[in-house]
Amino acid sequence: MTDTGPIMSRRRRTALLGVIALALMMVVSAVSGLNVALPDLAIDTGASQTDITWIVDAYTLVFVGLLLPAGALGDRFGRKRVLLAGLVIFGCAAGAAMFVSSPQPLIALRAVMGIGAAAVMPVTLSIITTTFPPDERGRAVGVWVGVAGGGAVLGMFASGVLLEFFAWSSFFVLNVTLAVLALIGTLVVVPSSREAHLPRMDARGALASLVGLVALVFAIIEGPDRGWSSPLTIGSFALSALALGTFVVWELRNPEPMLDMRLFRLPGFRSGTLALTMQFFASFGFFYIVLQYLQYIAGRSPLQAAVALLPLPIVLIPLARTAPRIADRFGINRVVALGLMLSASGMLMMTTLDVEFVYWHLAVGLVLFAAGMALAGTPSTAAVVSSLPPSKQGVGSAVNDTSRELGSALGIAILGTILNEVYRNGLQAATAGLPTGVAERAQSSIAFTRLGADQLAQLGPAGQRLIAAAERAFVDATSAAFFTAAGVLVVTAVYVALRAPRRGPRWHHVPESDDPRDAEPLAVSARRQRGRRVWTDRMIRTSPTRATTGPMTAHPVTPVMGLPAR
Repeated sequence: MTDTGPIMSRRRRTALLGVIALALMMVVSAVSGLNVALPDLAIDTGASQTDITWIVDAYTLVFVGLLLPAGALGDRFGRKRVLLAGLVIFGCAAGAAMFVSSPQPLIALRAVMGIGAAAVMPVTLSIITTTFPPDERGRAVGVWVGVAGGGAVLGMFASGVLLEFFAWSSFFVLNVTLAVLALIGTLVVVPSSREAHLPRMDARGALASLVGLVALVFAIIEGPDRGWSSPLTIGSFALSALALGTFVVWELRNPEPMLDMRLFRLPGFRSGTLALTMQFFASFGFFYIVLQYLQYIAGRSPLQAAVALLPLPIVLIPLARTAPRIADRFGINRVVALGLMLSASGMLMMTTLDVEFVYWHLAVGLVLFAAGMALAGTPSTAAVVSSLPPSKQGVGSAVNDTSRELGSALGIAILGTILNEVYRNGLQAATAGLPTGVAERAQSSIAFTRLGADQLAQLGPAGQRLIAAAERAFVDATSAAFFTAAGVLVVTAVYVALRAPRRGPRWHHVPESDDPRDAEPLAVSARRQRGRRVWTDRMIRTSPTRATTGPMTAHPVTPVMGLPAR
C-alpha cells in the first residue's frame, strides 16, 4: 500500500504538474544547456579538452550511478522529502559553481549537482503515477515525457539567450532559478507520499548498482580518448561486469530486493526499457553532434544553433500528450514501433546535411524525429511504470530514468566515437606534409579550424585546403553517426513490434488477508479485440516476505496509461 496523502483537487493537480515540470526541466537542462556555454567556459577557466569532458560528464556519472538507490529512498522516506533534499543539493552546488574560476572545483560541483539530480528525477515520475487518478495519469505522464525530451532544446535555447548578454556563469543562474522555483512549489503543492509498509533498505544492491553503472559509463566515456584496449578502459568494463553481475545475483536471492530482476520477464517492462534506452541513445548522440555541426559547419552562434532546433519541442511536447490515446486505439507495440521508425527516418533525413547548410533538411528531420520521440516515449515510459504496483513506483521510475541516462551516455560515447574516427580518417590525406603540430591538432578536433585560424593563415593555400577538407570530413562523419543511430532505432522498432504487448497490464488485487504480506497482485491483460484470446499472467509472484510488491489495498481493475477499461 502506498500512502498518498489527501485527495487533491483538479486545480491542485494541475499546479503539481507544473512544479514537477520545473524540477524535471532543471535536471534535463543541466545536461544540454551546458554545451552552449563550453567555449566561453574553456577560455575563461583555461580548461583543457579533458577538463571540459569531465565538467560535462561528472554530472552524468554520478547521476546514473545514484538513480536506482534514490528511487528506493523515495519509496522509503517519502517522495516529497527526497525531492526537497535533491532540489536543495542541486541548487546549492549550482550557486557555488557561479563563482569558480578553475576547472577542478567546477568538476567537483558538477558531481554534487548530479547527486541532487539523481534524487529529483525518479521521484518526479513516481509522484505523478501515485497522485493522478488513472483517467488522468496517461496525459500527466505525456507531459513528463514532453518536458524530458523537449526540455533539452529549451534548456539550450535559454542558455543561448543568457550567453548573448552575460558570461558563461549565467548558465548556473538558470539552474539556481529553476531549483528555487521548484523548491517553493514543492513546499506548497506536492503531497507527502511513501510506501506504508517499509521494506528493509537494500544497501548491498545499492552499492553494487552504483559501482557497476558508474564503472560502465566511465569506460564508455573514457574509451574513445584512452583507447578501448587501454588497461583503464578494460579494467572499468571488467569492474562493471563484476559489480552488475553481483547486483543481479544478489537481487535474485534477496527476499526484499531493491529491483526484482524477474521484472524483466514482463513484456511491457522489458520492451519499454529497451525502447527508452535506444530513443535516448539516438537523441543525445544527435544533440552532441548537431550542435557542433551548426556551429562549426553552418557558422551559427550558440543562440542561433539552439533556435534552429526549436521545431523539436514544438512538435514533441503537444504530441506526447496525445500519444496515450493513440496507443489505446492502435496498440502499444504498433505505436511505439511507429515512433521509433519515424525517429529513424528523421535521422536518415539529417544525413543529407552538407557543407552548404540547407535548413529545411534539418527542419524536416527534426519534425520526423520529434514526432517519433513523442509517439514512442510516452507509451514506453508508461509501459515501464505501469508494469509495477504502486508500492514500487519509486524504483520503477528510477529504472525508467536510468535507461534514459544510460542511453544518453551510450549515444554520446558510441556515436561520438564514430564521429571522431570517420573525421580523423577523412583528414589523413589533407594533413600529409603539414607540420606535425598542425596535423595533430587538426585531427584531434574540427575546433582547430576556428581556434587555430592564425596558424592556418600562415600556411596559405594549404591552410585553406585543410579547412575545406576538415569540413568535408566532419560532414561525412556526421552522416555516418546518424546512419548508425537510424539503424539502431530500426532494429529496436522491429523488436518492439514483435515482442511488446499490445495493451498495458491492469492491476487486479485479491482481497487482503490478515497478514498484509500475503497480498498477491495479478496482472490481467486486456481482452484482444473480438474476444479471441484472454489470459491471466502472474507477473510478480509474492515470496513469504514482502519481496517484490508490498501489500496493496484491494480495488477493482483499473486502467493504466490512460487506457479505458474494456
